[in-house]
Amino acid sequence: MTTSTDFRTCPLCEATCGLEVTHRDEKVIRIRGDRADVFSRGFICPKGSTLGKLDEDPDRLRTPLVKGDGRHRPATWDEAFAVIESRLTPIIAEHGPDAVGVYLGNPNVHSMSGVLYVRTLLKMLRTKSVFSAATVDQMPKHVSSGLMFGHPDLIPVPDLDRTSYLLMLGANPYESNGSLATAPDWPGRLQGIRRRGKVVVVDPRRTKTAEAADEHVFINPGADAAFLFAMAQVLFEEGLVDLGDLEGQVAGVDEVAGVVEAFDPESVADTCGVPVATIRRLARELAAAETAAVYGRVGTHTAEFGTMASWMVDVLNALTGNLDRAGGAMFSHAAHEQPRSRRGFQIGRWASRVRGLPETRGELPVSTMAEEILEPGPGQIKAMITIAGNPVLSTPNSDRLDEALAGLEFMVSLDIYLNETTRHSDVILPGTSPLRRPHYDFAFNQLSVRNVANYSPALFALPEGTPDEWRTLLRLGAVVSGQGAGADLDALDDGVFAMLVGSVVANPASPVGGRSPEEIFAATRGDRGPERMLDLLVRTGPYGDGYGAVPDGLTLERLEHSPHGIDLGPLRPRLPGSLCTPSGKVELAPEPLLADVERLRSSLSRRSNGSFALIGRRHVRSNNSWMHNIDVLVKGKERCTLQINTTDAARIGVAAGGQAKVSSASGMLVVPVEISDDIMPGVVSLPHGWGHDLTGTALTVASSRPGVNSNRLSTGEMDPVSGNAVLNGIPVEVIPA
Repeated sequence: MTTSTDFRTCPLCEATCGLEVTHRDEKVIRIRGDRADVFSRGFICPKGSTLGKLDEDPDRLRTPLVKGDGRHRPATWDEAFAVIESRLTPIIAEHGPDAVGVYLGNPNVHSMSGVLYVRTLLKMLRTKSVFSAATVDQMPKHVSSGLMFGHPDLIPVPDLDRTSYLLMLGANPYESNGSLATAPDWPGRLQGIRRRGKVVVVDPRRTKTAEAADEHVFINPGADAAFLFAMAQVLFEEGLVDLGDLEGQVAGVDEVAGVVEAFDPESVADTCGVPVATIRRLARELAAAETAAVYGRVGTHTAEFGTMASWMVDVLNALTGNLDRAGGAMFSHAAHEQPRSRRGFQIGRWASRVRGLPETRGELPVSTMAEEILEPGPGQIKAMITIAGNPVLSTPNSDRLDEALAGLEFMVSLDIYLNETTRHSDVILPGTSPLRRPHYDFAFNQLSVRNVANYSPALFALPEGTPDEWRTLLRLGAVVSGQGAGADLDALDDGVFAMLVGSVVANPASPVGGRSPEEIFAATRGDRGPERMLDLLVRTGPYGDGYGAVPDGLTLERLEHSPHGIDLGPLRPRLPGSLCTPSGKVELAPEPLLADVERLRSSLSRRSNGSFALIGRRHVRSNNSWMHNIDVLVKGKERCTLQINTTDAARIGVAAGGQAKVSSASGMLVVPVEISDDIMPGVVSLPHGWGHDLTGTALTVASSRPGVNSNRLSTGEMDPVSGNAVLNGIPVEVIPA
């Protein structure tokens, strides 16, 4: 028996920490942080050390399951696909592709196959009924960035390592490890900012991040947009606007000045719960700082005015001269990034069937998924494909969605567990353990606070007879496109790759623009699958070898020979060259956002219709719903509790360790009580992703510590601009149970 040590990037969250994995005979002995990793320098959170536990989990699916007589039984891959073909093909033939809905969970963006081949599956299926975890998370940022900068993935991130002032709203990176701003060791980086200047956290709860900041400001849930509008109003009123190097590159400054005029601090203070003097002081500090960045995350996005808040974050960065500036909010330049056109960004190219809600970024709001299944009529969803997701626990009004999935004509899932969602599936295709597939962060390198590139080959081999995940997705695509489960997957993959090569060489801005597709095809590394695409993309990316044009440029081979990653340097100014707006300027006042300002203004006089406002919270050992079957991550003190302020607890008569009944317009929960002065009066908090008490699952550890599903309390309300679900600021009543 030989003991070996390998290095790879953790695929469990957005921090992309380097791991040192010691193993023997396909069994992990120890995982610790890779101290030589160019980005994380040895930092690791508790989740990263459990990849071996996940690989060995006896509940993790290793063979397909087919349902019969209400029970799931093991099946061969061919048998499972025969069932899929016999059941799904007639539905598409009779009702069209839109009758098949697709739900994409968060783990897809942590997987090379998920990023590259799910897109292929959707093209082969041609359905408009696509839903994802994005509309319970970050869709407001994609929409505001798309409208301001021309592309939904052109998202500014705070330059944490050089800024001297960070204003953070709705984010708790001490627990989440950061999000839409990829950075290992947020705690260390925030301490660096404090040594240089100041960190301010604005949040309804004094989180671990807030405790470690220089200043914490309580704010009423859902009031972030009004607060940020007021800060912008102060900048204009007091003559503090200074675009800096962006002068001449920004359109719409006067329009923004006009719409923020009604949001002076005196008008919004009661709505926000933030004193007038504090709003004015923070605006002045932001303008006066040597370098500064405003950063808003999930707490600001999963709110009634999520897109308004997301928009105003970058408006403030621009108005203070901190957009696209070292130490401000900057744009990453990923190794695989391809030149983009200036076509701009649109929303609402089609609409949901029942409520007529607009698509965003090619998908419909997940809050509409249940109604699109349950409501009869032309276009009704008859079948579902879920990929690496658990929407029964992670999306709004969960009880109704649970009912909807139970009534489908057919459902197929690709997942690693028989969980609360996949228990409804007629066929479950097992996903791949993270240790048994290669890894490169397509999504998070585009959001990194420093330009780096890491590639990890598969650590362990797949069991004999188990296909690569990309082959499973391609085979599913062959079924839904009418080519059948027996299609030649190698030929299909060659066709997919040929189209990618064709698009690259047809791009005049590409380093291989105009060259022979056959030459590029033949010279690309990797027989088939995601590594071949990765080699093409990094070789034609901003640091690539251009297939010989830059001898020391990046290739997949060079990434393979750099197990600790390659440091590509700090973020650099990229405007106006990277803009994709038709005007070639930053559009500070896009019309769809201006049109929503009146809705925000009207809300200032509105009063809550509940005794409390409910917000969510994160824990460093939890990753939505799918890591709760790892004992080492869930053992210990109960974490699925209702946090309530001391004064409120005494007023309504609930005690620490007792039970409270929490009810909203859509549901009711009974939950253990945790009393804390770290949460502001009038606000209660429940964590997200729990509720493992449903029958028909196979989650031994999770079901022993089930917690409660906070999404039973979410009503399906959403931000109308982005379609993002409202999960923070939900009106609830709380009484002793």
